[in-house]
Amino acid sequence: MAHSPAAAPGAQEPGCPIRVEHDRRRRQFTVRLNGCHDRAVLLYEYVGKRIVDLQHTEVPDAYRGRGIAKHLAKAALDFVVEEDLRAHLTCWYIQKYVKENPLPQYLERLQP
Repeated sequence: MAHSPAAAPGAQEPGCPIRVEHDRRRRQFTVRLNGCHDRAVLLYEYVGKRIVDLQHTEVPDAYRGRGIAKHLAKAALDFVVEEDLRAHLTCWYIQKYVKENPLPQYLERLQP
């Protein structure tokens, strides 16, 4: 499921939108950077029938501080909401994102 692009100048090249792609088979969300050479990634695993563990977010050093990880976190949490799943947050960045964006639809799906 691809999410619609959101404007974030400088993420790839000035004025290029960030496009998050979801690969369900590989259980990851990705953003291609600089064409397709580099990429940012958020990895998850199913740890129960309807429970996902959002495990790790990684953005290459050269692209950090541009809001790319926020787009990955939002896409992953929106996936949890859309699929009516529960989420365990192993990734420290996703934990931080939820604290900064305490939307009820996210909070009610968190596993302790």
